[in-house]
Amino acid sequence: MKGLLFERNLPRFAASRLASAIGGSGRGAAVGPLRLTDVTPPDLPGPGWHRVQPLLAGICGSDLSTIDGRSSRYFEDVVSFPFVPGHEVVGILEDGIPGTGVPGTGVPGDANPVGGTPVGGTPVGGTAVGGTPVGGVGTRVVIEPVLGCVARGIQPLCAACAAGRTGGCERVAFGHLSPGLQIGFCSDTGGGWSAGGLVAHEAQLHRVPDAMSDEDAVMVEPTACAVHAAVDAEVEAGDTVAVLGAGTLGLCTVAALRRLAAPDTLLVGARYAHQRRLAEELGADVVVEPGQLARAVRRRSRSLSVSGTLTGGADVVVDCVGSDESLAQALTMVRPRGRVVLVGMPGRVSVDLASLWHREVAVTGAYAYGVEDVGGTLRRTFDIAMDVVAAAGLGRLVSAHYPLEHFEEALAHAGAAGRRGAVKVVFDLRAGARHGARGPATTGPTATKGRVP
Repeated sequence: MKGLLFERNLPRFAASRLASAIGGSGRGAAVGPLRLTDVTPPDLPGPGWHRVQPLLAGICGSDLSTIDGRSSRYFEDVVSFPFVPGHEVVGILEDGIPGTGVPGTGVPGDANPVGGTPVGGTPVGGTAVGGTPVGGVGTRVVIEPVLGCVARGIQPLCAACAAGRTGGCERVAFGHLSPGLQIGFCSDTGGGWSAGGLVAHEAQLHRVPDAMSDEDAVMVEPTACAVHAAVDAEVEAGDTVAVLGAGTLGLCTVAALRRLAAPDTLLVGARYAHQRRLAEELGADVVVEPGQLARAVRRRSRSLSVSGTLTGGADVVVDCVGSDESLAQALTMVRPRGRVVLVGMPGRVSVDLASLWHREVAVTGAYAYGVEDVGGTLRRTFDIAMDVVAAAGLGRLVSAHYPLEHFEEALAHAGAAGRRGAVKVVFDLRAGARHGARGPATTGPTATKGRVP
């Protein structure tokens, strides 16, 4: 069974970093530590774990940073090698969950016909949330990849997991699993970029509604990140909100902000024409090129400009890029005592923070998911993301499908997605998975464009 394996190999790290610096993001795959090889399906780590055969697995910006050799050294002790990447996954259960009443188990009645409810009773504030069976053999699921205390068999739960905020788990390097923030960065679980499948704990599984396409479903994980950011932005009615970046994360954030918050004006900086069109379709009020965003915010807020910084500005700026330039730009256009939310994964940056200090700006990170308080009600972030994906039709952002064998082309495409008119690039493993054969996908030799019906 073929899969993509990422190994610790410093010379190849260096070669990948150089190749991506010269040829662009994703171009380091040919010389880096990632290789297509025969992989052994991972063992089940213990009770409550199940096998999942991926159907589609997305390529995320954090995957590209890793393959390009650009990810922060901060992550070195919270990943384990070798690992199979791929944490944006829609797949099918290979082993039914006993007593769930779905085909394959012989138990009548399906207790969870709607989907989106995790099994395992992940505690929220000491009260079990979920606990509803996901399903049996062949049930489509999406993976909530964070490997928190429940998945790691750790008791008592850390404070974050006890509150349902699994993204903030304090134990991602401990327990009965090797270190790993998420499935896709842990040597014990496998990942979505493999025909050999992966293993996930019941607490990480969410059933996909029958009416939802595979393309919509593979967008649930990145949308959950966007939902968490939109809630964390603490937007108040009448606020002006600016979003920097209109790749996958930026567009999902626009969709989430429009549906979960009530900004008076939502402005977006988008580099490419197709991104600007999609941002408008998903709910942005004003869409301009990134270099024009500060001017648009200035007009909206009726601010002056001093030393390149607006005297007023947006109430909230959401940075979906995570670079020196984007953070610096965010600080120039946020109002005094405003809020900057970092959604795009940053690394080591060099930014002048004088305006942050002088204007008392709050900068906060937004990573992963767990539970969100929306209108006074606690809900799993993935449940909200399911709703946002369905309402906004975010499966349309899936622009290209590749078989694993063409991983170098796929990663190069993902690294240049904006320039090439794409948004989300995915690996397609459906041919083997739905015929019960764990072989490599046999879909076309090149990317297939557009949404698959």
